[in-house]
Amino acid sequence: MQKIKTLIFDFGDVFINLDKQGAMQNALNLFNIDIFDADTIETNELYEVGKISTAEFIQFYKTKFSKISETNLIDAWNYILKDFPNHRLDFIKDLARQKDYKLILLSNTNDMHIDFIKANVPFFEDFKNCFDKFYLSQEIQLRKPNTDIFEFVLKQNNLIANECLFIDDTKANTDTAKSMGFHTWNIDETKEDITTLFETNKELF
Repeated sequence: MQKIKTLIFDFGDVFINLDKQGAMQNALNLFNIDIFDADTIETNELYEVGKISTAEFIQFYKTKFSKISETNLIDAWNYILKDFPNHRLDFIKDLARQKDYKLILLSNTNDMHIDFIKANVPFFEDFKNCFDKFYLSQEIQLRKPNTDIFEFVLKQNNLIANECLFIDDTKANTDTAKSMGFHTWNIDETKEDITTLFETNKELF
């Protein structure tokens, strides 16, 4: 008997490759700082949950780092986004075609990142259409690893946590989900690939 009925995927470092460390270092170098202060971190999180607009977000940085151009700010913000391998698109398209599972994307993602992806990933709409639900933190105004975002997904889709497998590269996110009864795969993007989902988690299927 099938245990898992719903697959819930993160986006970054699950489908699209990210350079988190490189992006952080690039930004620190650009702004000529050693660390981001609490005010900047809070602003980034407010933007990620849609509490401030892109214009307000950019204005914050322009005020704080007045010598940096808007173009450089946007480039620095999008530096984290890298390539989207075709084999991962093929994998999710096959899953969508088979219709064996409800497919949900749940990502901490903001407008500037999605705009960049739309402009640079020609098959983004094909990818998005593979999912029954496509949740971005900025649109639903909730973010991982908070419990309320998982409660939202469960309630919106009438799901039972232990019938869901949640896949994310960030351990804090999978830890929250696991504590709520989800099955989880904290994927290690340095040596694992989403296309091995069923082999890696065969005990669930």
